[in-house]
Amino acid sequence: MQYALLNGCKAEAVRGAQGICMCCGQKVIAKCGSINIKHWAHAVADRCDSWWENETIWHREWKAEFPVNFREVNFFDEKLLEFHRADIHTAAGITIELQNSAISLTELQAREAFYPKLIWLVNGLKFKGFKILKSIPDPHHPALDDFEFCLSEHLSMIRKIDALTQNPNPAILNFYHQDLKSVPVSTAFYAFSWRHPHQAWMQVSCPVFIDFGGHFLYRLRKRYQISGHYSYLQLVSKKSFLAKYAIG
Repeated sequence: MQYALLNGCKAEAVRGAQGICMCCGQKVIAKCGSINIKHWAHAVADRCDSWWENETIWHREWKAEFPVNFREVNFFDEKLLEFHRADIHTAAGITIELQNSAISLTELQAREAFYPKLIWLVNGLKFKGFKILKSIPDPHHPALDDFEFCLSEHLSMIRKIDALTQNPNPAILNFYHQDLKSVPVSTAFYAFSWRHPHQAWMQVSCPVFIDFGGHFLYRLRKRYQISGHYSYLQLVSKKSFLAKYAIG
């Protein structure tokens, strides 16, 4: 935890201090060593939030982009009698969960059910076998209404009528085809491949923004199709993301 109650005030860990967990009310001790980032830890081994994960520099750097009163906001699940600590909870009631480690589909769905307005911000540098491919046209461009993206690394499409009729040998069309060559490629949308995808992220319901470092995020999007839903990425500047959600 970054914050606990110290002398009744929300405070970061200070060497030698003892405080109170703002989530469960138990005693916590400041950990200010030279290896791990300074944090508060429960005096008695206890994870009062079952969704807890080890906090990293990546977490802290993102938290620092938001007002202090947005960070580590605590909730209590009256139904399950559980405490939960949102990484970020904005004045607009939006919860942003910073996810650095792998997550099970069961836990992901539990969090999405608990927080009514949830956004995931995920450390993509932890992904293995993930590759951003070529830019693609806007998947919702009107000129593509009668076509569906093929579920492959190669940018190609089939006609929707072939998907409707379950044609076993549909014509595979690239963007040099006369029916597609006028559709502009966009610098805002990208195809990707993921050799060993985390199934939780492929079945997520709430918005997911992936952080690969730098000045941009990639929002994981999905185009719903008859032949199989097509996942793609939308480029979003970090600056615009923070302008939308980090207003105090």
